[in-house]
This record gives sequence, C-alpha cells and structure tokens, in this order.
Amino acid sequence: MPTLDPGPRTWALRLRTSDFGLRTGFTLIELMVVITLIFILASFAMPMYHVAVVHAREAVLRDDLFTMRKLIDEYTIDKQQPPTSLDDLVQAGYLRGGVPVDPFTGSNDTWRTDTEDVPISADQSSAGIVDVHSGSEDTSLEGTPYSSW
Repeated sequence: MPTLDPGPRTWALRLRTSDFGLRTGFTLIELMVVITLIFILASFAMPMYHVAVVHAREAVLRDDLFTMRKLIDEYTIDKQQPPTSLDDLVQAGYLRGGVPVDPFTGSNDTWRTDTEDVPISADQSSAGIVDVHSGSEDTSLEGTPYSSW
C-alpha cells in the first residue's frame, strides 16, 4: 500500500493519520483561537451573572422586609402592643422559621429596627418596633442604600 507524503514540515502539532492517510486533530493555533473566544464570551457573561445575583438578593430583601413589616403590624393588632424585639415575633409564633437572614450581611442579628410609641387606646401608648431595615451599608442597583429600604 503506498504511503501519502505529509507535505512540507510545519510548526504545527504532529497530527495522527487515520486509516485512509488523512490528517486528524487540531493545530495549536486552532486550539488557541477557540480558547481565546471562550475567554472573550466568559468575560461578557461574568458581569451579567454578578448583576443577576445582586438582583436576586434584592428581591429576597424586599420580600423579607415586606413579611416582617406585615407581621409587626399583625402582632401589634393581636397583642394590643408592639413587639419590643424581633425575637418577640419568633416566640409568639409569627415568624416560624426564626428571624430571616439579611441577604447582604449574611446574619439575622444585623436588622435595624425603628422604635416608637404606638397608641394602644385613646389615652394609652406603648413603645415598640414599628419598622425594620437591612443592616447593610451597601448601595442597591438603583443607587439607594439598603438600610433605607
């Protein structure tokens, strides 16, 4: 069986030949081009991934704040006095899973609470929690601090 001459020598990787004498495989240049294209595409995807993660954390924070504010109001109406701490909501069974974790601080101890006198009756008031905010000093994608939400 005659052998095919591989042609002039090149600086490419040595290629294997198939049973039919054809070259198979990729050259070093081809592999470098493909890897470069993968890195370029990944560099476009990483910022979008980061924004998506922050957006998801913001959605969790909004939901947690809405839930805790609603439960503070329900507790105040049911018990005829506002809670003195977020643990009061847990002990009374309003927050069954415990105080939620702040998605930006990673802790459930960093929530900031606003305390005011809440009128119970026409001549009576009681001090307690009326609002809750994130303990994070970071700024949202909208440009507002999370602690002001």
